[in-house]
Amino acid sequence: MKLYKLLSFSFLIATLTSCTLTENIYVSDNGTGKYSVDIDGSSLMAMAGDQLGDQMGADAKKNIDSTFTFKQLFEEKKDSIAKLSPETQKELKKLENFVVNTKMNAENKEFLMTLSTDFKKVNELQDVLQSLSALQKLEGAGSAAAPFGNGLGDNNSTLSYTYDGKKFTRKAVIDKQKLAAKAKDSAADMSKMIFASSTYIIKYHFPKRIKKVSNPNALFSDDRKSITIQFPFTDYMENPDKLNFDVEFEK
Repeated sequence: MKLYKLLSFSFLIATLTSCTLTENIYVSDNGTGKYSVDIDGSSLMAMAGDQLGDQMGADAKKNIDSTFTFKQLFEEKKDSIAKLSPETQKELKKLENFVVNTKMNAENKEFLMTLSTDFKKVNELQDVLQSLSALQKLEGAGSAAAPFGNGLGDNNSTLSYTYDGKKFTRKAVIDKQKLAAKAKDSAADMSKMIFASSTYIIKYHFPKRIKKVSNPNALFSDDRKSITIQFPFTDYMENPDKLNFDVEFEK
């Protein structure tokens, strides 16, 4: 299956039913680390069974374990990308080092997709998910970028991360103009229905023991170096500032 066709099919699965999306950040002693978003759409595989294969073609019935980078995908679409605005090309450039891994097993009713990248400093991750919404601009994208354009990639906010060894901050600032415009968009209602039963989970891992977290729902790992916080996906889409919090570390 060509990379773009596989990506399109994978994203389509992710939009058809409730999913669990997990945002992972692993920070090492020197401040470098790894960022990933895991999308679990196995519930659709469990519900749809062979009918999914009938609708999507023979490829949907195959067991898939595929890994590629967006850089490879963009090479396939380089002619289309050349026609895009410089701003959009710049956003796509940010995605080049992302690795996409897709696992689909019809027999085991499993569908998992992970997008991951390394970073030198957490502030490099500013608006990283918003950059994913630029995939919509690719010629023939259609449903391929739906989860990114209709929710995951564009929730009308600017997201930033900071870490100085003493404190970690996740902060989304809402763009009120974009939010007002989206409220009038019928597509927003559709995306709201799609993600109504989806869950957004944050899992952050640090090199130091955590003293406290400003979100009272944070769950700590046994060594107090990791936290997990779960949100309804509608919070991520409609009230992204609810996902803001600070983490303070022990000395």
